[in-house]
Parts: sequence; structure tokens; C-alpha cells
Amino acid sequence: MSRPRSYLIVGAGVFGVSTAYHLIQKYPGASVTLVDRDAFDADSRVAASWDWNKAVRADYDDIVYCQLALEAQDIFNNDPLWKPYFHETGVYWMCRSDYGRKVIDNYRKLGRKAALEVVSVDDARKLYGGLFEDADYTDVKEVLVNKTSGWAAAGDCLRAVTRKAMDLGVKYEVADVAGLEIDAQSNCRGITTSTGKTLRADHVVLSTGAYTPKLLELCAAKSGRDKLSAGDRIVAGGITTGMAKLDAESLKRFADMPVGFQGYPADVGPFLGSLPPTKDRQLKWWGWTIFKNTQEVLPGRYLSAPPAEPDYAQWKVSGQLKEDINHANRSFYGKRGANWTMEKHRICWDAFTTSGDFIISPHPAAKGLYVATCGSFHGFKFFPVLGKYVVQMLEEALSPELAGRWAWDRERPDPKYNPEWPRAEMEDLRDPIQAKL
Repeated sequence: MSRPRSYLIVGAGVFGVSTAYHLIQKYPGASVTLVDRDAFDADSRVAASWDWNKAVRADYDDIVYCQLALEAQDIFNNDPLWKPYFHETGVYWMCRSDYGRKVIDNYRKLGRKAALEVVSVDDARKLYGGLFEDADYTDVKEVLVNKTSGWAAAGDCLRAVTRKAMDLGVKYEVADVAGLEIDAQSNCRGITTSTGKTLRADHVVLSTGAYTPKLLELCAAKSGRDKLSAGDRIVAGGITTGMAKLDAESLKRFADMPVGFQGYPADVGPFLGSLPPTKDRQLKWWGWTIFKNTQEVLPGRYLSAPPAEPDYAQWKVSGQLKEDINHANRSFYGKRGANWTMEKHRICWDAFTTSGDFIISPHPAAKGLYVATCGSFHGFKFFPVLGKYVVQMLEEALSPELAGRWAWDRERPDPKYNPEWPRAEMEDLRDPIQAKL
């Protein structure tokens, strides 16, 4: 009798959990283990996907991601596991380019019909009861309105899908990964944890997000296998999110709002976002400063990684970064939001590639080692289908187009063309008292 398949998936964010969920469905007798530093139901986690809410949309000018997002959104709309967490509020996207028209063209090419259109700025200001009439429309050409997009209760959804995967037989191990177990024949046989425990499997999938470059660098140094290093393929980046609790009067006005986007060209900066109120009446924004945290992880070796604290110091937000959220507030609501008090600020970390593409690929430095990460702050919306494509990668069944785009080794574009590339340094954004601590 053959030994059952065995998989270790390091990282229980959307890439890792989706992979575990799809694997256990396809191979009910397999040994599938998720490993994460945080419990899946912890009150606070470092995963980028652990959040109050995330946008769920297929409004991409890149037709590949448009198609993948539509596939995922169909599941959000129809599958009983996912449906409770999706809110079809629509999106309101202020375009300073032909972005909106490209999105509509992609829907047409894909044969998808939806309630989406581009409208003039004058007409857009009147929509949703004039909710965005005081927004910053500098250089805005038109506004894309897609009533079929929306948002999901991200943390709740992540917990629910993790719990379902565990019900189906996935094991969940709370541990910090410290290294990889690679034998003399360059076979990856498992991982070691920070407590010295060894976990073994035939397939090891790293879905370790912003920690990935540092982890691989440390593993490369420890093993003497330089090619384990991510090099310049992956960069860890952070962004600030903030929330304000609405009073009863404001809630009436904003309860049915769409997800708001301020789109900018790459030479100006990343797009800003404002998400509708949660069940706790909290309105959310993200800022437009995406930053690295460059540090010396080994003598003479510098790379960006989250702060070393167990929670990535995600709740320690400087005054400059809080002002980033105030700027986002003004950009959407002008003076209307001036009296709102920001109650929460959090730094969210993720892994980036210069193109914004994921990496879903075998790692060429060790057999049995795979990488599935690099959400580049847009991965959550693909949560229902990410694992499907990771499983295809594990079985060498990815389409040539996706295998090429998500490859470990590929030609990568200049990041200057990517609005979401981390351009700032965290060190330069600290409060004076925080500097060099």
C-alpha cells in the first residue's frame, strides 16, 4: 500500500489556507498540515489577509487577473462557505487614465455582463446621494462604477475557511518556522521550528508573505545553498490602514456606500481606498505610502523585512503614517470627514514583485520545495481560487501563460511602472522618538 501524499504549507493566509482547502478536497486521504506563527482564531495576526475587510472586485485592466477575479467572485457570490462574507456594494473608481474603459473592454472580451459603466465627473458627483461630491477630482478623467464588485469581511472569512479545511482533515500547527530540512541530494524534506521541532512532508509550500525573503536568506546562509535566496525577486512592503467609528447620523449616509478608489499613475503613487462601514460602524481607509523596512539580516546582507517583533509591531504606527490616513480621508470626503476620530491604525505587510504578479512556482534550489506568495496587496480577492492554481502548479498542470507569469525565474519589469511598489523607507517615516529603537 502506497504512503499517502504529505504536504506542509507554511503560512496560513489566503495562499496557504486556500491551498490546504483545495488539496484536502482533491486528496481526502492526504496528510495536509498548515503551519503558522499565530493560531487561526487569534485576536491579532500578522497575515496580510487577517483584516477587518478587503475589496473583492474584478476591475482589472490586466485581463488575466480580471478573469481570475471573476472566477473567484462567482464563488463568493454562490458558494455557501464564502457567500456570507461577501457584500456586493459596488465600487466607485476615480480614474486618471483610461483604466475604467480597459476594465469594461476586458469584461466584453471575456463575455461577462455586469452593471458597470464609466461616467463623467459631473454625473459621478451626484451618485450615491452625493457621497463623493467633495472628493479630490484633480486630473480625474472619469469614474468607473461597477455595481457587482464589493468587499468581504476578510478576517471572518479566513477563519471560516480555515475551520472548514480543518473539519475536512487539515492539521494546524502553531509554530515559527526557523529553517528548511534539505538533504544531501537537495530534496526538501520538511521544516524546523524555532523550538527545534522537525515537521516532515514530501511537499513543502512556502506561503510566508512578507517574511519570505528573510526566511529564504537565513536558510540559504545556514545551508550553504545560495540559490535558496529570493534575491531581488521578492520585497517585503508595508502600508497603513485606519478606521473611524461613525456616529449614527453619518452611518445612515454611509451604510450603503460602495468601495471607493482614487486611482493614480505610477509616477504619482498607489491608489487610495475607502471601504464601507463594518458591522461595528467602522469606516476604513488605506494610505498611499507603501514602504520597505530595509535591515541587515546577516553580516553585509540587507533586505526588507517586517519588524522583528512577533506581531510585526503592526499596531505601532507613526504620526506620519497616521497622517497618510488623514490624507486618504480628505481625498474621498473633503471636509465631511474632518470631525471623525481615527480609532485604529495598523500596518499591514505583504510580499511584492516588481510586476505585481504572484509567485506560484517550484523553487529550483530544492526538490519538493515550492513558493506560493506575493499577494502585492491584491491577493485576498482571489482567496477562493488561489489554492486551485497552487495545486495545478504542484502537479505541473498550470497553463503556460500562468506558469510563465508566476515563475520563480522570469524577466521582471522595472518597478517604476508599478504604482504599488514599495518606494519609501520605514526608517524615514518613524516619529523622532521611534528612530533607531
